[in-house]
Amino acid sequence: MEGSKGEEAQKQQEFVLASISELASSSSSSSLTPAVARFSSEDGVGEQQEAESDARVNVDLQTAQLFKLGPVQSVCISEGSDTGTEKLFSRGVTIHFKNEEESGAFHNAFDQWKKDFIVQGEKLPNGEISSSKSKFDDKIEPSSAKMYFHYYGQLLHQQNMLQDYVRTGTYYAAVIENRVDFTGRVVVDVGAGSGILSLFAAQAGAKHVYAVEASEMAEYARKLIAGNPSLGQRITVIKGKVEEVELPEKADILISEPMGTLLINERMLETYVIARDRFLQPNGKIIDYFCRIHMAPFSDEYLFVEIANKALFWQQQNYYGVDLQPLYASAFQGYFSQPVVDAFDPRLLVAPSMSHVIDFTKINEEDLYEFDIPLRFVAAVGTRVHGLACWFDVLFDGSTVQRWLTTAPGAPTTHWYQLRCVLSQPIYVMAGQEITGRLHMIAHNAQSYTIYLTLAAKMWGPGAEQGGIIQESSCKLDLKEPYYRMSQPQAYTITQDQQPHQQIQAQDIPIHSQDFEDSEFIPQPSPSSGVKMTLADFARSTGSLKDTL
Repeated sequence: MEGSKGEEAQKQQEFVLASISELASSSSSSSLTPAVARFSSEDGVGEQQEAESDARVNVDLQTAQLFKLGPVQSVCISEGSDTGTEKLFSRGVTIHFKNEEESGAFHNAFDQWKKDFIVQGEKLPNGEISSSKSKFDDKIEPSSAKMYFHYYGQLLHQQNMLQDYVRTGTYYAAVIENRVDFTGRVVVDVGAGSGILSLFAAQAGAKHVYAVEASEMAEYARKLIAGNPSLGQRITVIKGKVEEVELPEKADILISEPMGTLLINERMLETYVIARDRFLQPNGKIIDYFCRIHMAPFSDEYLFVEIANKALFWQQQNYYGVDLQPLYASAFQGYFSQPVVDAFDPRLLVAPSMSHVIDFTKINEEDLYEFDIPLRFVAAVGTRVHGLACWFDVLFDGSTVQRWLTTAPGAPTTHWYQLRCVLSQPIYVMAGQEITGRLHMIAHNAQSYTIYLTLAAKMWGPGAEQGGIIQESSCKLDLKEPYYRMSQPQAYTITQDQQPHQQIQAQDIPIHSQDFEDSEFIPQPSPSSGVKMTLADFARSTGSLKDTL
């Protein structure tokens, strides 16, 4: 690729200095000595050399800082300075200028060279990256990144994913059934983990596979690949972040499993887009390029009661002599701020789903920082809506065979399950009534998203032409802190006092509503489920809660 503008404009720049001296040195070499300062574009290094000596001080602009001590005196501090004969962790050099004008010119040149080589980034064969700090480091909190890489560096978590046979089997079929896409091609496996996808690509005839993995799992991947020598000879494991590593050649095809809970959790989709921009040939192929997030309103009294009952602990007025009620409102909202991760019965859906599309061939990294999705549904049944259910699917667009990987309710369960955002104040709908709202998700530096959900029921029946909203409910959730319920779908039987509703498309078993005032809280599955309360009591408590918020 082309060099930066700074490299084109000037290959080298020199300044004659009055003198240089070692900072806080008592040796004879610290005496004031005339010198020449030289900036070179060959390696992005500033060099200071005594005029009548071969002694040199190389300063790495990546870490160097220049401070003014006076009109004609400055100090340059650099970590990892190199004298040619020894390496030091840090080094300070005092610089003396002939006059104030030369001091100003030197400082301006130093700042410009540092900007050209560090801020804009050196032009590497795989694209432009920052030499001092990667995009990943800029976006992600260090403690979150440390936990993330520690998690995926453990074999037990890799085993959990490998034993998701829907996931692993779909990837295997998508690769092996589309050998024409892999045979003789260079492949990059983004976030390779154990290296299983790299081995699949090698089985499909890839010319060479570069498995990029930032966690300690890279060492396990090397071990696994070495244990399969017939495939491993065509696989190179590269330990490092996609935003930072450099590969020797461009890729013909990218493969990865970047999906998290609700597709976007962990923010690895952004890394996948960066890998596309850095590593992929202009006409290269992304095998799993097309994703959809599906959303639909749901009704689930069991789940609503389960979450609400958790906060009843804080209703105690005499807990070892302490009244816990002042924290009840906060606890109540806290439990409803957790998205629920589990597998649920598709018969709980109140309306047909809608979807939001992510196309990895077109999307920009910045587009993944925020999602603002308008919602519109038409209720198929009359019931109480408890929130929004979400799941995703991915298309493997092979030249021979196309395959879908789905996490939909009713489909074989995956380790992603489904996700539900539960409203603390349900809304009532009639069959045929329109449900509108908004799903707004904003990325944060803990590698996840803050979710803002609003659902509303528009007027229906006489007076509907006047428009307006009769009910609205909102919640704020943190995708980083879900409630991992992860139970298998429960059987929802029809009792004598319940009447079946009309069908939702091909779903042959409907969802049933219950009266809010007269029904009782459904006990939790465990016999020792603890305190229970009636829905009428709960409605009164939440009503008074709402008034105080």
